[in-house]
Amino acid sequence: MKLNQKKFEGLKIGDRIPLFTLKDQNGALWKSNEKTLGKISVIYFYPVNGGSTSKAQACAFSETFTTFSLVGVQIIGINSASVESNKKFAEKNNLPFKILSDTGNIVSMLFGVKNGIFFRGRETFIFNQSGILIYKFRKLFNGEEHVEKTLDFLSVQI
Repeated sequence: MKLNQKKFEGLKIGDRIPLFTLKDQNGALWKSNEKTLGKISVIYFYPVNGGSTSKAQACAFSETFTTFSLVGVQIIGINSASVESNKKFAEKNNLPFKILSDTGNIVSMLFGVKNGIFFRGRETFIFNQSGILIYKFRKLFNGEEHVEKTLDFLSVQI
């Protein structure tokens, strides 16, 4: 599947989550149509596993994971790294959530994630229990702010 990102503006508030299947850090298939319905889903895209901003973002989501879980919110990270790289990243940082491998950047293009200077961008999307986009946030150089904005938004929704 090829997408022309210049013509595709990405998801807008009110859009349904795209149907996709990716492998998580353990090599298991993760299907959006099966794993998101009935739950609030925070799906965040980040460029690389080795970057300090990506680590800070992942660790901030990890530190607040219990808060999210207690209210039925799942966290999903997605990047273009391999399953093996994502596994090492998740293990090294003790991440309690799934990291999905989008090696061809097809899913990030479906969502409309913009390119950064040298790599894919950093964006967070929140879908309600029906799979409808209710919030999105884009900021490349402050991963922790994604977690703060997500918590702020959900605190008035839940």
